[in-house]
Amino acid sequence: MKREILSGNEAIARGAYEAGVRVACAYPGTPSTEILENTVQYASIDSSWAPNEKVALEVGIGSCFGGARSLVAMKHVGVNVAADPLFTLAYTGVKGGLVLAVADDPELHSSQNEQDSRHYARAAKVPMFEPSDSQEALEFTRLGFEVSEKFDKPIFVRTTTRISHSKSIVTPGEPVTGLPTPALEKNPPKFVMLPGNARKRHYVVEEQLQALEEWACTQSFNRVEERSSKVGVITAGIAYQYTREVLPDASVLKLGMVYPLPKQLIRDFAAKYETLYVIEELEPFIEEQVQAMGIKVIGKERLSICGELTPGRVSKALLDQEAPVHYAPEIELPPRPPNMCPGCPHRGVFYALNRLKAFVTGDIGCYTLGFMPPLSAMDTCVCMGASVGNATGLNKVIEGEDKQKIVGVIGDSTFLHTGINGLMDMVYNNSTATLIILDNRITAMTGRQENPSSGFTLSGEPSPVVDLEQLCRSVGVKHVRVADPWDLDGTRGIIKEEMERKETSVVITRGPCVLIKRDLGQHKTPLVIDPDKCTGCKACLRIGCPAIEWQADEGKAHVNELLCVGCGICEQLCKFEAFSTISDKGGK
Repeated sequence: MKREILSGNEAIARGAYEAGVRVACAYPGTPSTEILENTVQYASIDSSWAPNEKVALEVGIGSCFGGARSLVAMKHVGVNVAADPLFTLAYTGVKGGLVLAVADDPELHSSQNEQDSRHYARAAKVPMFEPSDSQEALEFTRLGFEVSEKFDKPIFVRTTTRISHSKSIVTPGEPVTGLPTPALEKNPPKFVMLPGNARKRHYVVEEQLQALEEWACTQSFNRVEERSSKVGVITAGIAYQYTREVLPDASVLKLGMVYPLPKQLIRDFAAKYETLYVIEELEPFIEEQVQAMGIKVIGKERLSICGELTPGRVSKALLDQEAPVHYAPEIELPPRPPNMCPGCPHRGVFYALNRLKAFVTGDIGCYTLGFMPPLSAMDTCVCMGASVGNATGLNKVIEGEDKQKIVGVIGDSTFLHTGINGLMDMVYNNSTATLIILDNRITAMTGRQENPSSGFTLSGEPSPVVDLEQLCRSVGVKHVRVADPWDLDGTRGIIKEEMERKETSVVITRGPCVLIKRDLGQHKTPLVIDPDKCTGCKACLRIGCPAIEWQADEGKAHVNELLCVGCGICEQLCKFEAFSTISDKGGK
């Protein structure tokens, strides 16, 4: 077939299609999001967003129990949420093949930690493949379903940000044919994990892993590349590419399956070399297991555990040489800190929280940027849904006037992900904290994916909309109020009143994300500033809108009309009526 240039995520989706996957499910999370956004393009795959990763995996488990091949995708922290069914799935095994694609994020490009998902493979006793380019991402995904069914195991395919988002040449294949038709089949001893059944299945799990380890020693995805007779390198994933660039003459044991390790293959390889390196990102996962085999290697004493590897970092650590610079900008680029979009409905909410001197427990989403100056209105951020429980915990121990300053902030998608249980706890245990649900009608941070409160599915089909107000009332919240986040005084007044309330209350700020393609009334005529009325007081700069630029030579503010969406928040801050719409200035 004609070769294509695909990202790792696109290649995984293609591999799922070629493998005959019937069901694909995920919760969006960078760097894994595009996997499902590409599987949905294949009509033969039922692709859907789930409210969270645990539900996504449970949906995949259900379809695989029916005999269908199933793909589940998530980022590394999503595996934490999915861990409960994952560990038991390792015991039940599968009927149709199941692959869990997990994307780690070394260097924390868009994550709250740098956890290494390879540890989950070992802890859950689930085999893991790790591709080093897009071609392998496709091949390992397709192979994963075959191995899943051959050994009766779920299979991990682990990528990192560089593999997920970089592109390389791929040769697509034809989809498999002749797969069994899904059907109900009762088999309680295998699928009902009561203690009596689970005890027996544990022995099966250990036997499967031993068989996999021996089998992997003879498979081409674990390959030896003979070069130098003195230096050998054990590596996998993107680190393999850096190894080839920095140590082109070294012999390499390139691992495609990183758990279970092919121990005999490693022993045979290690015996040939005077110097043996293990080059891997993040934790010394391979290194420690090789050392436990009694083999001396050089690894994390030179290569950092923190951050991602680069050719330069590998070269500096192992050779004490700087990698050649192939390109350098001619001028020093200014820093570009992350910022909310012009017209973002969250901006006015955080401005109000700052002015109210609230202690804000935050969550995961675009609104986490409320931490950044000049808004500077977020004080904690731990994980999806934690804002609610954090607010309750603080409310239990803080006394006096500060008790009423505690406000939790969470987005609509995150609230539906893991915030509902926290709200139930808040009500059940009589917390007096306030929760603000920032309802922008989309899962914005990862690229505007649909969710149960947006009214549409992944494929664009209309779906019922979760009524957040009724949902909050149904778990016992008596005081639920809706605010227009673009009305500064109104929003601030509602938040202030609810902060003063001596029982649980919820404020829902409802304003659609400005990047949603559907016209929900969020786009208005851009504003302009009358330089004759602008006094240079800088009040409009306090909201940190990228559309407002400061002209130092004139000492006045200016609106970039290409960025402004006419939300009007800046206009409400100006005491000199310097703002007006473009149409008011002559119909530009």
